[in-house]
Amino acid sequence: MLPNAEGVFETYQSVHPVSVIMYKHDLVYLTEDASHDAAIEHINEEAFGPGRFTRAAARIREQGPHDLSLSFICADDGETIASVRMTPVLAGTVKGHLLGPLAVRPSHKNMGIGRELVRIAVEAARRKGSEAVILVGDPPYYGPLGFEKVAYNALTFPGPVDPGRVLVVPIAEGAHERLKGVIAWRA
Repeated sequence: MLPNAEGVFETYQSVHPVSVIMYKHDLVYLTEDASHDAAIEHINEEAFGPGRFTRAAARIREQGPHDLSLSFICADDGETIASVRMTPVLAGTVKGHLLGPLAVRPSHKNMGIGRELVRIAVEAARRKGSEAVILVGDPPYYGPLGFEKVAYNALTFPGPVDPGRVLVVPIAEGAHERLKGVIAWRA
């Protein structure tokens, strides 16, 4: 209902077609560099909150730097809106990489950006000779991206983890069998 010229509300049906607003995204995937640090920190804070520092995977990341050559961001029209990092680890006897954190700004969720970042990072790790890509995450999300469950309690993290959420993309022959023991940062 809208008021007429005299301020009286009258009921009428609109005959105007419904307008659809389309948002154009100019997504670009880039290798992370130091200029992305502040934006990535903001994205991770937004996605995971202050509790992100207490997670077992974060304890591994505290042991040494992530591999910039295997870490990527997604920018939309020049703004960093998502990122994934890869940290070199020794998991049992496997020289692999720990994937994460993976985070996408709420404004860009459900567009496949996270999945694309994972695909890019795993492929880059494969090309660099990584034996496996490991993460702690949701099997329904990561399973279609090639991740498989690691044997129950096979890896010991520097803090509690749900063993059912420890996943791997095995790259090297026999990687699954060698994922037994401690997982820690490696140079």
